[in-house]
Amino acid sequence: MTEAPGAKPESVLPHRPSREQAEDAVRTLLAWVGDDPRRPGLANTPKRVVEAYEERFSGYREDPAAELARTFEDVSGYSDMILLRDVRLESYCEHHIAPFTGVAHVAYLPDKRVVGLSKLARIVDIFGRRLQVQESLTAQIGETIQHVLRPQGVAVLIRASHQCMTLRITNQPGAIMETAHFTGVFKNNESWRRRFIDAVRTDAG
Repeated sequence: MTEAPGAKPESVLPHRPSREQAEDAVRTLLAWVGDDPRRPGLANTPKRVVEAYEERFSGYREDPAAELARTFEDVSGYSDMILLRDVRLESYCEHHIAPFTGVAHVAYLPDKRVVGLSKLARIVDIFGRRLQVQESLTAQIGETIQHVLRPQGVAVLIRASHQCMTLRITNQPGAIMETAHFTGVFKNNESWRRRFIDAVRTDAG
């Protein structure tokens, strides 16, 4: 099997900077904004920032395709849509490293094999813990599930609010971005696509 889309990425750098180098970079930024990184209130800030980055961007160290490796075939002939709604999403845009938060809805039409629902949530979480734009995040989730499970089709819809729209001059706190990605029957069959969209928009805010 060829490598799944969005699998654990190889570093584009010749080497990964050390933790000490990362902390030094934070000190440089603190000095650049005009503060003294040596003062008591900031002395431990570089360490805390690096630890926070390590947690927020842990998706670079994980392979989302591996989460789908264990599947089940004994499902008593079940062959209808499987939908996981309202998966909490938190990620960071690659343009400003500003957070965006919302929910993801993921569905697939199985072809013999199914996977535990928690694994679908893990796919969303792993990709969310990387820098990207919402459009690519949506596509990566869908294409990875399609590539690994080989279902009849996959549907992904994400709704999120972006802090780059609220903290910067744009100042649109109520704006919601919606992105969708479809493969297989959800892409080629209007009735399946409509069924998914109707399901995730039921009781939507």
